[in-house]
Amino acid sequence: MNIPQSSFPRVVIIGGGFAGLAAAKGLEKQELQVVLVDKHNYHTFQPLLYQVATGGLEPDSIAFPLRKRFNDVDNFYFRLAEVVQIHPDKNLIETSIGNLDYDELIIATGSTTNFFGNENIQKNTMEMKSVPQSLNIRSLILENFEEALLTDNIEQRNALMNFVIVGGGPTGVELAGALAEMKKGILPKDYPDLDIRQMQINLIQSSGEILKGMSAQASEKAEDFLIKLGVNVWKNLRVLDYDGKVVTTNGIDHFRAETVIWAAGVKGEMVHGLDATCIIDRAERYKVNEFNQVDTYSNIYAIGDVACMKSEKNPYGHPMMAQPAIQQGKLVAKNILAKLFHKKTEAFVYNDKGSMATIGRNKAVVDLENWKFQGVFAWFVWMFVHLFSLIGFRNRAIVFLNWVYNYIRFDRETRLIIRPYKKKKKLL
Repeated sequence: MNIPQSSFPRVVIIGGGFAGLAAAKGLEKQELQVVLVDKHNYHTFQPLLYQVATGGLEPDSIAFPLRKRFNDVDNFYFRLAEVVQIHPDKNLIETSIGNLDYDELIIATGSTTNFFGNENIQKNTMEMKSVPQSLNIRSLILENFEEALLTDNIEQRNALMNFVIVGGGPTGVELAGALAEMKKGILPKDYPDLDIRQMQINLIQSSGEILKGMSAQASEKAEDFLIKLGVNVWKNLRVLDYDGKVVTTNGIDHFRAETVIWAAGVKGEMVHGLDATCIIDRAERYKVNEFNQVDTYSNIYAIGDVACMKSEKNPYGHPMMAQPAIQQGKLVAKNILAKLFHKKTEAFVYNDKGSMATIGRNKAVVDLENWKFQGVFAWFVWMFVHLFSLIGFRNRAIVFLNWVYNYIRFDRETRLIIRPYKKKKKLL
C-alpha cells in the first residue's frame, strides 16, 4: 500500500461514510497514523440521493472528495481500495491493492440493500444506495419516457409510465414525492405528445403504516401528502417477486411496470474474516459492546449501520441512520485516544435528535423529542438541516441555488441521459 512506517500507533478506518468520516475527523492532528480505506474517493450525502435520481441535483453537489477534506492533515493517508478480508490474528487487513497492518481497526462500511434472498428481485429491480445507482435510476426514468413516445402498444406504454417503489421508509416516501412533482409540473412540458396523466406512481409498504420509525402523526400526514400528490399508497401489501415485467404481491393486486425501485430494507456491508459468533446473520451486522468494540475483539470497532449495539431501549440496535453513525464515530475516536493514552473510555449513549422526511414542495414531516410538526415550516426546517449537513461551502452553495431556482421556476433542469442505463434497440 506504500504507507510509510511510523512510530505512532496506526488506526485504520474502513469506509468514508458518515461514521468513518466522523471517526477520521476525531483522530486528525493527533499523535497517530490514520489510514482511511474506501472503494470510492468521495463521501456521499445519501439523504439527497433521491434528488439526483429525479433530476433535482447533479451528483457532484452531494459528493465531496475525501482527500480534499484531509489534505492539510499530517499523518493521514487515504487509499482507494476494496477490503477483501480482515485477519484479526495478525492485526492485518487484506485489500485489492495490498495488505496493511493496524494497531486499531474501525469498520465503518455502512449498509447495502437487503433483498431478503430473492434473486429475481435483486436482478430486476433498481436500488439507490450510491451515486452511480441514482444516476442509473435517472437514466432509466427518462429512457422509459423516450421509449413510451415510440410505441403504439398501449399496454407497453402504460408499463413504461408505471413506477413501483417498494418500501415506505424515508427513501421510498421522498422518492415517491419527487416523482409525483415531476409528473405534475415537469414531464407534461417535456413530453407534450404523451398523456402524462396515465403515469402511475405506486408506493408499496408491507406494514400498515409508512414512515414506521416516526410518529403516527407524521405517518398519517405523510400519507395524506402523497395521496394529494397523486401517489397510490398500498399498505399491508408484500412484494413477492418481480420478473422484469410484472410485480407479484401476496394480494390480488399485481403491477405491470418497467421501473421498480427497491427501498424495502438494508443490511450491513460485511467484511470477511471475523468470527461468525460476532455477526447477526439476518441483519448482517456486527455485535458490539457499549464502546463499539466487536465481540471478542479489543482493538476492532464497528460503527454506524454495520454495528448492532443492543440494549433495553434498543433491542435491535440503533436505527441505521446518519445521526447514530456520526455520534458513534465521534465517540470511538475519543475512546481510541483515551485507550492509547491510558485514560478512561466512555460508553455510547445515543442522543436522538429527531427524524424528518420531505414529501415535496412545501410538504415535510418533522419529529423532535418534544415537538412534532408538518407542512411548510417543517419543509424549511428539513432544507436547513440538510443544507448545513453537507460538506464544503461549494456543495452548500450549489444545492441552495438549485433549490431556490427549482422553487421559483418549478423545474429540474438536470434531466440528462449522460450514461444510458439500458441498450437502445436499433430503429429499422
